[in-house]
Amino acid sequence: MRQIGMVLALLAVLAVAARAAQASQLIDRDATHISLESNAKGEAMLTYTADGKVKHVLAWGAENAIAPTPGRKQVAFKLDYSGGYGKYHRTSYWASFNGSCVPYDGPTLAWSVMACKSASDGSYWALQSWQRALPNYGTSPTPEQRAWELRLSHWTGNLPVLSLTADWSYRKYEQIFGTYTYDGTGIYGFKSTSSGVPLDSFGRNIYVDTFSSAYGAGWHRENSFLTHKLKGSFCYGFFPHGSHPAGNSVRYRATAEGPGVTPDVMWQGTSPGHYNRTADATANSDIKELGDPKCKPN
Repeated sequence: MRQIGMVLALLAVLAVAARAAQASQLIDRDATHISLESNAKGEAMLTYTADGKVKHVLAWGAENAIAPTPGRKQVAFKLDYSGGYGKYHRTSYWASFNGSCVPYDGPTLAWSVMACKSASDGSYWALQSWQRALPNYGTSPTPEQRAWELRLSHWTGNLPVLSLTADWSYRKYEQIFGTYTYDGTGIYGFKSTSSGVPLDSFGRNIYVDTFSSAYGAGWHRENSFLTHKLKGSFCYGFFPHGSHPAGNSVRYRATAEGPGVTPDVMWQGTSPGHYNRTADATANSDIKELGDPKCKPN
């Protein structure tokens, strides 16, 4: 019986280790009763309720992000969903976790749930939650697509920068274009599916929502799309898509997952309004300056 117990314990550790090796910023979905602590070891302990269960998740091993680099992997957390047993073989590690967080004094965060500053090294930990998986063109989401994702970040220094401009496309439709950068370097990946799903740890999508558009009142998902090499540039026109009407809106919102384990960022802006030839010429000049063959003035 003792040997069986040892085997089961070893399998539990291996399962945790396998999960940790594939860790990312996503922690869970539709979490409630959330708390966050960090300690001087560079660890964070998350406690929350999901799927009707109280969960304790230990995170460690990552901070900030690296620039897109062929042959490397982006930094990612190691996650122990046993609350410390997989790392320390102590089932009660979460209960004795010695937190050292002090009040957060960093930049304003979009979709913020909670954040704190590590008393030991001044780094920041934060939890954010938003609906990343909503379907395109304002269609009704399934319960899985409707879920609010709980996402963890750990960083020092500046946040990623999502820079957007809204203008016109062919005078009739509206469009957005811009760049997504971190420490002055474009955020982009090296491999993706034909539908724009990143297949490496560097690629990032821009998730665009419209407010009070043809899809109805309130916010609705318009689409998501990859940033481009090498500047992290992108462009998107609000055209009709099959039976779906053009998503021209009074307001737009764009959200992107941070590179590595940096926070997710969000931009909001208003419609450019009625077509203006002078403003459109200025925007077309800005598009040319992107130097992106996939984004052309029109």
